[in-house]
Amino acid sequence: MTTSAPSALGPLQQLRAGRLARRLPQLYLGLALYGFSMAMMLRSDLGLAPWDVLHEGLERWVPLSYGTITIVVGALVLLMWVPLRQRPGLGTISNVFAVGIAADLGLAVLRTPGPLVLQVLLLVGGVVANGLAGAVYIGSHFGPGPRDGLMTGLARRTGASLRLVRTGIEVVVLAVGFALGGTVGLGTVLYAVGIGPLVQLFLPHVAVRLDPRPEATTTAPASPVAAAGPGA
Repeated sequence: MTTSAPSALGPLQQLRAGRLARRLPQLYLGLALYGFSMAMMLRSDLGLAPWDVLHEGLERWVPLSYGTITIVVGALVLLMWVPLRQRPGLGTISNVFAVGIAADLGLAVLRTPGPLVLQVLLLVGGVVANGLAGAVYIGSHFGPGPRDGLMTGLARRTGASLRLVRTGIEVVVLAVGFALGGTVGLGTVLYAVGIGPLVQLFLPHVAVRLDPRPEATTTAPASPVAAAGPGA
């Protein structure tokens, strides 16, 4: 009679390995969808999220693609983490590059539809997809995006509320982007109103539970970033 060899990993290590095998694909799926959803909103031509207004505005003035500008801005924002003593995670670094690449790929295959009703559908689909993407990558627990980390870092260092800091940052970003020629419109309002509730709606269904204890909750705990919505 033969017996199977004992696993080199204990039950807890096996559990963590299994969850890592889910978390990594989930991270990159979320980031890819996030970039593609940005392209959907851009092609709707009905208004963008504040940071994307800045990206589009910069695109009108520098000879770089929209996705490349997203990467450069993300990297510059990440540098601002240094004085805030924020530590980036794998998700943070991946966010800088993956979202911009996915946005350029999305823009390569999407075009602005002619009828207004199709533009609205593309916009709404982009906002919903962005909310789902934000929940998916937040739920992988690999660290916030560079813009989210800037928000939480400033809130921690200044003692101001998270929503106040987020609002202040996005008002400045939106104003600069609009001055540079970025598109502000229905999509900007829809994103501001809908992104937080959408992330909260999707997050419990996609978040990976890291706590292996049986009594741990099956839904993701409310995080400051999730409550405010993702910022890429």
